[in-house]
Amino acid sequence: MNIIYDSIIVGAGASGLMAAIQAARKGAHVLILEHMDRAGKKILSTGNGKCNFTNEKQGIAYYNGKNPAFVLPALRQFGVTETLQFFEELGIYPKRKRDGYYYPASGQAASVREVLLLECKRLHVRIAYNVGIREIIREGEGFSFHTKQGVFRSKTCIIATGGKAAKKTGSDGSGNLYIEKFGHKLTDIVPALVQLKGKQSFLKEIAGIRAEGNVKLYIEKEKIAEDRGELQLTESGISGIPVFQVSRHASYGLLYGKKVSAALNFLPDLTREETQDLMRKRFGDYGKGKKSNQALIGLFPEKLHPVLLTLAQIPSEKPAQECTKEELGRLAAQSQAMRIDIVGTKGFDHAQVSAGGVDTSEVNPTTMESRLVPGLYFAGEVLDVDGICGGYNLQWAWSSGYVSGRSAYDTD
Repeated sequence: MNIIYDSIIVGAGASGLMAAIQAARKGAHVLILEHMDRAGKKILSTGNGKCNFTNEKQGIAYYNGKNPAFVLPALRQFGVTETLQFFEELGIYPKRKRDGYYYPASGQAASVREVLLLECKRLHVRIAYNVGIREIIREGEGFSFHTKQGVFRSKTCIIATGGKAAKKTGSDGSGNLYIEKFGHKLTDIVPALVQLKGKQSFLKEIAGIRAEGNVKLYIEKEKIAEDRGELQLTESGISGIPVFQVSRHASYGLLYGKKVSAALNFLPDLTREETQDLMRKRFGDYGKGKKSNQALIGLFPEKLHPVLLTLAQIPSEKPAQECTKEELGRLAAQSQAMRIDIVGTKGFDHAQVSAGGVDTSEVNPTTMESRLVPGLYFAGEVLDVDGICGGYNLQWAWSSGYVSGRSAYDTD
């Protein structure tokens, strides 16, 4: 194959497709090498298949990594406004929902994937599927890609291979081998936006409960993170968006052998004193003729009653009005700080994204070009950047893809 492409992009995910489109719009001859049988598989699963593709709220607070400020130059070049305009021009009519979330009006993630592929086709971007790359070599001022299908050559290379989350979509960490051979360091990679596994046996009793609440994550007794929303309790642990938001910290704590625990608050709108007053009213003033478990009806999901009472050392059959101030104090405490010892996560296969990746100190944040290898660029989840739930990881894919694609074919 004697064709020398202006840019070859490794990975046809969200960031890779965006990079290809931006480079091609500047006139570049672009090839994408994809090891799966189709492009954009991970896009299809975002937002529960509805694709929450950006969020109007942006800033360092919504991104994680060794250096969260790394995202700012890219967001300034291609932020929410530019993202909405880009997709609207491709046919995606943005529909705003709660908390600034944006979805396609079609309610289908497939729509986002399809318009990206249509634009690639219009711009004559070539996508080669089922390509197994053996190695990528820096050759003179360009790159050669040695694959099972032959050798491809280009002037620049953009690595957009994703992280290690959701292997079935193609994000399996396979790009890390090429990255390390170029001399780049990778920060520790762990599952993020993932369910957490708990140690307590009572989890089986409360599995299936969904309740508004707050979760605080502790590492070695120090509070590291917290979030609020719908908590989901499972046989093996805890889930729901609030848990996802703090899960990256749990993953790192476990990786480094630390003790990790979570405290669940099922009455997040009340202070501890207000909760104690509430318990005294329910068990005292309103507890006439009721047993302890009956005094909790209407306050918590029914499956939660016996567990909270057991943790507070109150017999379920004990007359409500006979409960002591100390017992009700313990019940208030358990209602607002039920301890779950975290022993693991559901792993990369169940994670929405992975945390960690290419050390951003070795990458120019304004261009996404390697500081070590001229002509080598990065985009998306392969970098040590991960966002919280709410469209942030896709916004990072669009922003970093835009910057790398434009920079890799800089004719200005």
